[in-house]
Amino acid sequence: MPLPPDQIAALMIAVSFAAGLNVYATVATLGLLGHTRWLVLPASLHLLTNWWVIAAALALVSVDFFADKIPGFDVMWNALHTFIRVPVAALMAFQAAANLSPGEQLVATLAGGMIAFIAHGGKTAARVAVTPSPEPLSNIALSLGGDGLAVALTWLSTWKPYVAAGIAVVLVVVALVLIRWTWRAIKSMFRRRAKTVEG
Repeated sequence: MPLPPDQIAALMIAVSFAAGLNVYATVATLGLLGHTRWLVLPASLHLLTNWWVIAAALALVSVDFFADKIPGFDVMWNALHTFIRVPVAALMAFQAAANLSPGEQLVATLAGGMIAFIAHGGKTAARVAVTPSPEPLSNIALSLGGDGLAVALTWLSTWKPYVAAGIAVVLVVVALVLIRWTWRAIKSMFRRRAKTVEG
């Protein structure tokens, strides 16, 4: 039985946040859940259940798993994925809202992209803060945590969409605070360096 519009909206809020953390794991999880009939995806998202799409997503999960855990390189990797995670999340939201009016579909698309952008920004901010650490364990733990959260949030959204959406909204607020804190820390660091050069 297809999900009602309000459940689709809740599902896409959670999935958009998950995609901002790890888009490949999110697509693979949705595809597998849809393929096994655990979740009845909207017809416009049935492409995700194709084995070729699932296999490609799982292959990219493997690449991302290792690339995202190399200190220094992970920041560049995450920056590059601004142009992947956000558009894919927006596209999934657009497709999920295919049965809505054009205006509502546009709002859904923008919301999906914005939620993914905030999640991605929070993850990148956390990586920037952790990368200078001389030991690699915190970096790896943060990466594993993001991967696990993306899968868990996507899975939770399939049977408790409102709970998953609520968690995603809370995490959006946390990500915004983290982004703001990191931005202030970077600006403060540049000011101190400028004063040192002038002095």
